[in-house]
Amino acid sequence: MNAPNALSQQATQDLHTDSKAYVPSFELTAGQGEPVAANGGISFMSFDKDGDAGTAAAMDAAFAQIDDGSGQAVIDWLESAPAGPIETEWGTGFKTYDECLEYIRENGIEAPEGGVALPLRYTVHEAPSYSIVSSNAFWQNEAHEQEHQRVRKEERDIGRRCLYFPQILRDARRMETYYPGLSPSSPQCMDKLGVSLAHLESKCQNFYDHEEVERVFYPEIEQLLLDFFPGSTDALVYNHDVFNKDYEGDRRENQDAKNPGVNGGYANLVHNDLNDNSGRVRCRELLTKNLRNFGRTQHYTDAEAEAKMSRRFMSINLAKPMETVEQFPFVLCAWPSFADQPYITNYRIYDDRVGETTRFTYRPSHEWYWFPQQTSTEVSMLKCYDSITDGSVSRWSFHSACVDPTAPEDARCRKNVVVRSFVFF
Repeated sequence: MNAPNALSQQATQDLHTDSKAYVPSFELTAGQGEPVAANGGISFMSFDKDGDAGTAAAMDAAFAQIDDGSGQAVIDWLESAPAGPIETEWGTGFKTYDECLEYIRENGIEAPEGGVALPLRYTVHEAPSYSIVSSNAFWQNEAHEQEHQRVRKEERDIGRRCLYFPQILRDARRMETYYPGLSPSSPQCMDKLGVSLAHLESKCQNFYDHEEVERVFYPEIEQLLLDFFPGSTDALVYNHDVFNKDYEGDRRENQDAKNPGVNGGYANLVHNDLNDNSGRVRCRELLTKNLRNFGRTQHYTDAEAEAKMSRRFMSINLAKPMETVEQFPFVLCAWPSFADQPYITNYRIYDDRVGETTRFTYRPSHEWYWFPQQTSTEVSMLKCYDSITDGSVSRWSFHSACVDPTAPEDARCRKNVVVRSFVFF
């Protein structure tokens, strides 16, 4: 593994057999390559010490990653390259969006009807990465100012290790053109591709009012999920984000008040929100600890949670626009086109947990979809995790935001709400 402090699974388990921390079983989908991750892919929960959920070990690994110099070497390589195409082991990439768009036009790369060919931004650094979240007490200790500066630089540098690559986006509403008989508005589409489309006439009037969102919109989405997935027995919406680049009100986040604030940026880097470890850990800590849950209070015992999670469960992200999307749309990648590709883990270090998200390197075979001009009653859905690992269904999708080159210059930026959920069977 390209990771500091890598340990075999058995060695990790042997170190902490006396810990009360929940350590998820190490899972890989049938046919999937081992992840690019610390500890051989084993959760940092394995390094729990006095109930810290492995956060101290993750901090050590974060600084070891900074010190080893591999990330800076990638930046030096990219910044020393001349303008124009950069040949990588995965394909031809570009430092800027405009250079990549010009390449697409010069080479006549065209999309089918309803689609668009455009640049998408991927990492070119096949190594785990780390970010220390803003609520971590690390940021409150003035004696650590030198370390603060190193971490801030490293987090900025994650974006400097990326290139734009040409991709074709297909119109997801035309799914049956590509997969005869497969409706995008079906659970079968989610099982096969990890993406789908639902419809909702919401009674929520103000998506900037987090209390109204939690009171009105969360139950609506939970019912939508139960109706959408046959055999589902429970759905839990546990948090949300609001996106509006042009919002002029108070954007501040207040986790204690369950207020996510308003995001002014759109994540234009190919990624997924969960992985083999964090899908199970996030579910377990919601059920048994009600940890950072904006939704219905959960109060399962360990045994009850184990029983619930012994059956199939999924994590689904759902995005609903407040108005028709004109610019910075969500784009989603279909599972079969990357089912065997190893993911690259990003560790998000809190005071009491280590979250895991993922990034991916470019492949020309990635099968991308979008919903052009997504309306306020259309809810795009993407799978972030599925507990089924035998390859019979999609495990997850990955996604990004993009610049729509077909939109007029005065197109309004996307205004939408994204909710995160678990669905149980």
